[in-house]
Amino acid sequence: MTAPSIFELTCSAQCYDWGKLGKHGSKVSHFAKGTPGFTYDQDKPYAELWMGTHPSCPSRLLDTNESLKEYLAKNPKLLGQKVIDKFGDDLPFLFKVLAIRKALSIQAHPNKTLARKLHSERPDIYKDPNHKPEMAVALTPFSGFCGFRPPWEIARFLSLVPEFSNVVGSSVSQSFQSTFLSKDKDQQEQDEEIKKKGLKELFSALMMADEDLVKREVAKLVERFGEGEGEGEEFGEERKLVGTLNRDFEGDVGIFCTFVLNIVHLKPGEAVFLKADEPHAYLDGDIMECMATSDNVVRAGLTPKLRDVPTLTSMLTYTSSPPSSQILPPVPFKSTKHTTLYDPPIDEFSVLVTHLVNAGDREVFDGIEGPSIIIFTALGRARVVVEGGREEDKTVEREGQVFFVAAGVKLEIVNLEGVVTAYRAFVEA
Repeated sequence: MTAPSIFELTCSAQCYDWGKLGKHGSKVSHFAKGTPGFTYDQDKPYAELWMGTHPSCPSRLLDTNESLKEYLAKNPKLLGQKVIDKFGDDLPFLFKVLAIRKALSIQAHPNKTLARKLHSERPDIYKDPNHKPEMAVALTPFSGFCGFRPPWEIARFLSLVPEFSNVVGSSVSQSFQSTFLSKDKDQQEQDEEIKKKGLKELFSALMMADEDLVKREVAKLVERFGEGEGEGEEFGEERKLVGTLNRDFEGDVGIFCTFVLNIVHLKPGEAVFLKADEPHAYLDGDIMECMATSDNVVRAGLTPKLRDVPTLTSMLTYTSSPPSSQILPPVPFKSTKHTTLYDPPIDEFSVLVTHLVNAGDREVFDGIEGPSIIIFTALGRARVVVEGGREEDKTVEREGQVFFVAAGVKLEIVNLEGVVTAYRAFVEA
């Protein structure tokens, strides 16, 4: 029997402490509500919806309950020969919805070489040998730590925030300030290796600071900010963020990352790409996230989980840039009228978003030379029409319905009612 070229998936919701509660509008619980076997609890923190083949939470075929991973292994043609030749008989990407109530850990994901080493040495912690570059596209207003601030910004905070300076130590603080505080930005652009060396020394000192010292200095900072200091333009949002992070992670060293890492804000539809070996932490909002198929995370702050500070501080690239450089702008996708493309500089995935505003609007797609997964995130009612196979056409009747589309399939998304938005992760080798 020939495998169908498009079929619906059931995808599982993951509950983590940082996730949005169902009663507070978690997109994850909203999208999962129509899934067979899902039981909604308004007080649970619904954090992630996984779409893909990762063994920790594999998607399944709606009609048969068979694992998507097993089904693709039996029907590799669904992936397309070029993808098989490059990535094997499995999806090279993992697609997710995240609903973030409080900050995720200060973290980075290893590159391929380091991932293989970590998996070989500590497979109980680093459970696969793959890298994990990832991209986030905002569904609602989103904020996060993304990459290092330019050094002169950090130096300025060291001069203005004595608690921050005390934690990294006077020697490191004075050295960093003397190197970067007085230099103009044009001159610093030319000193890339000096910047990297300075950032590594500073960040290592921060992450390895004495725990009791950190707690004392955080308490002093929170008290000072709480009394009104820092309300002016000198600190702006940093003052509020320090209070929020301390409420959720009292006395944690990650609170000082407020002064070290960029605070990036995304409006719905905006995206950020996070390369391997770059520090980040999502702070709040709902996003679509796509990544290479891996669950490797190296953590060092804002978490009750295992912290691997030596690995994190040694693995980072220590490149720095302003928040605007972290944004990945979408571009038009081929000849489509209602679809844009988010195309990060990696091989494992890209993401399309199709937005149909009026009933009767439609988008026609030529076949993509690789597999894809589609989730409908906004919906009145829609239909997915497959060229040459009317028995495979799918009616979409709820937000959160997810479909697998085989390589090479030409299809059309038709808006039958209301406003329709669909996100589609895909790979082409």
